[in-house]
Amino acid sequence: SRRHKLYREELNLTSLAVPLPLQPEASWLQFHLGISRDGLYPRSSPVVNRLLRDMQEFPTVSADYSQDEKALLGACDCSQIVKPSGVHLKLVLRFQDFGKAMFKPMRQKREEETPEDFFYFVDFQRHNAEIAAFHLDRILDFRRVPPTVGRLINVTKEILEVTKNEVLQSVFFVSPASNVCFFAKCPYMCKTEYAVCGNPHLLEGSLSAFLPSLNLAPRLSIPNPWIRSYSFDGKEEWEVNPLYCNTVREIYPYSNGNRLLNIVDMAIFDFLIGNMDRHHYEMFTKFGDDGFLLHLDNARGFGRHSHDETSILAPLSQCCIIKRTTLLRLQLLAEPEYRLSDVMRESLLQDPLAPILTEPHLLALDRRLQLILEAVRKCIDTYGEATVVANDTTQPQAPVSDRVKVDT
Repeated sequence: SRRHKLYREELNLTSLAVPLPLQPEASWLQFHLGISRDGLYPRSSPVVNRLLRDMQEFPTVSADYSQDEKALLGACDCSQIVKPSGVHLKLVLRFQDFGKAMFKPMRQKREEETPEDFFYFVDFQRHNAEIAAFHLDRILDFRRVPPTVGRLINVTKEILEVTKNEVLQSVFFVSPASNVCFFAKCPYMCKTEYAVCGNPHLLEGSLSAFLPSLNLAPRLSIPNPWIRSYSFDGKEEWEVNPLYCNTVREIYPYSNGNRLLNIVDMAIFDFLIGNMDRHHYEMFTKFGDDGFLLHLDNARGFGRHSHDETSILAPLSQCCIIKRTTLLRLQLLAEPEYRLSDVMRESLLQDPLAPILTEPHLLALDRRLQLILEAVRKCIDTYGEATVVANDTTQPQAPVSDRVKVDT
């Protein structure tokens, strides 16, 4: 604490800051204003690229624990928390122009696979998975993952010296290797053994743009109908009953509208990244029951490239329904000239921490894509295309020569 006070005095941070005016052109504000019922941002949005650049380059002006960690410590109003969690360390970094991003530090090297004996609910959280998930979500044209970028953070100058949280200050220490480290302050898994360390000060991490506050844009957190059992031996009904979807279809809002189709979209996305930890999903209340589902918290993806967890596809294989636009995009990305692994590789090269994924993870995307298309083909063979493929667009169809046939 004494050292931190000296830091702040040297930086002249003890004086009251002059209130800053809100800049209408700020990338964070423009991103928030661009959210619509179609997604978090428009296709080819120039604002997103500017926001990614700002998160990478702007200096931090403050750092704090996330609301999740504060809820666990009893230090905030939990009614304002959408989904308390906080097992793994993450911080809120603030920038000029009222920008705010969630920082998740590097915990696992890119070439390391999640051990086979790990349960999904104790898996590592990977910063590169958050970055790759944003790029994949954009390639799939879902646009439901907040803009995310990689950045090298100086943990001393950009976290310790700017935080006002005394608890966060207290968890910093210098390791025997003379690296600056810190750890989370929470009821479990939050000890020096789980600390993250700079080299000696620089630490890789992902920065995900914050969504508008819950006061301005309320969101609902809803249990996933295909939630997994978070115990070592339990099973949920969908894991033992192949007709489980019939039960889900009888329950509002899955009985009509787009909600079930959006769940299938989310399952396809999670299967591609290998994420088994989708216990809840969130929605903006403003867009009603047919609004899009936010694909948040993707850090447990891209853990095992050598294993395809087909149970993640249960909503698709059990319900046998998919949006036509989703299917056409998947079929396009299976074509040799638009191969998903190639498109992802090119997209990820834009990130300052590239390479984000190892080659085996990229090739796993192609393999999993074929498994998704095979599941759709089985459904069509059983129930017919008219029943399985939902026409979710009224836009004019492309010329026949430009379309990918459903039965290919």
